[in-house]
Amino acid sequence: MRTAILTLAAAAALTAAPKAEAAEIVVAGGCFWCVEADFEKVRGVFEVVSGYTGGTTDNPTYDQVTGGDTGHYEAARIEYDEDAVNARQLYDLFFRSIDPFDAGGQFCDRGDSYRSAIFVDGPEERQAAEAAKAAAEEELGREIVTPILELDEFYLAEDYHQDYYKSTERTLTRFGYIDRADAYERYREGCRRDQRVREIWGDDAPFI
Repeated sequence: MRTAILTLAAAAALTAAPKAEAAEIVVAGGCFWCVEADFEKVRGVFEVVSGYTGGTTDNPTYDQVTGGDTGHYEAARIEYDEDAVNARQLYDLFFRSIDPFDAGGQFCDRGDSYRSAIFVDGPEERQAAEAAKAAAEEELGREIVTPILELDEFYLAEDYHQDYYKSTERTLTRFGYIDRADAYERYREGCRRDQRVREIWGDDAPFI
């Protein structure tokens, strides 16, 4: 498994694949900006879209979701070319991009909306997700708390969340008015996301 993960990680190039009909998976890995930033580097991934799923409120807003009353997770829809990468490989990468032992959120983001999960649509996706989870548990020698859930409605997050990690729009932060891309980098570093992933996965952390 280590060789397969590292091989795929080495192929995580910024060059875009030719547009074809996209397959999709949906995952929740804490902050959806980070999931976008990681998986849009993977060869064969066309686009990653931030959104909300898993709850009971129709068309939720970011404030509602993070307020904790909707049941929704911050989630990301990964659209990809099945000729270049498959769902099992993406799930393998997903587990290696999160803290799969944290049931209370991810990294510095706490609360139900920041929990990790995989949302599957049909038996093939479930089989791939279960296999990836079992492989990750075997490698780490511990039980993983990230659940595999049935996918329901996926709601798009607000426009300003999309591609936040590379946006040149300026936003007010505690560091002053800076580009969203800069704000994202400071957030990710301050949240110690990469440091924690490296502690867990070591050389099998493909996005670090």
